[in-house]
Amino acid sequence: MAFEPLAKDMKHPLDFFPFHLRKPFFFTFLFLTLLLLVIFWILDQPLRTEAAPRGTVSFELAGSPLAAREITESWRKLSALLSATGQPNPDIVNVAYVFAAFGLGLDYLFMPVYALALGFATLLVAQKHTGRIHLLSVLAGYGAFAAALFDAVENYALFQVLLGKVESGYPAIAASCATVKFGLLFFGILVALIGWFFPTQPEGFS
Repeated sequence: MAFEPLAKDMKHPLDFFPFHLRKPFFFTFLFLTLLLLVIFWILDQPLRTEAAPRGTVSFELAGSPLAAREITESWRKLSALLSATGQPNPDIVNVAYVFAAFGLGLDYLFMPVYALALGFATLLVAQKHTGRIHLLSVLAGYGAFAAALFDAVENYALFQVLLGKVESGYPAIAASCATVKFGLLFFGILVALIGWFFPTQPEGFS
């Protein structure tokens, strides 16, 4: 079939790693991914407001200056409530903004970690299968690293919004990148799960 030569010729981006290191690296990066997800969950709690019910994810997917402003304003009001006086005060650190900015900064460390975790997961599937599943796992491997690149652009745009550039194209850029990122990650996880539990394929596509 037409896909068979393509499936055989395409190499996974992590294909150069020795076989005996692939599983240890996968479990190492999976552990780090889960650990960082717990930290993000803790950081996200002060950011959950009526305007941002999903915290940072709501901010990522705001998409418009109006929605982004509603979220940042809700964080500003939340910080006022957390202050000693309960009133807005320019001399008081915006607690929610600090959590949001720290989370975005930490996310730059998270990007290579989750990309490598998903990359090694799809690599293990690619070495297990031939045919369509092998091809999909190779594509998902590239997609994992592409997701991290979209994440980096998204975070830059979100930083600009936090710095006050709300009335701009940055909310739309962030939302577009976040949508692509989540799509690629979902695709990679789905392929990894299907490939891991699906019986090993024989040569060819039959």
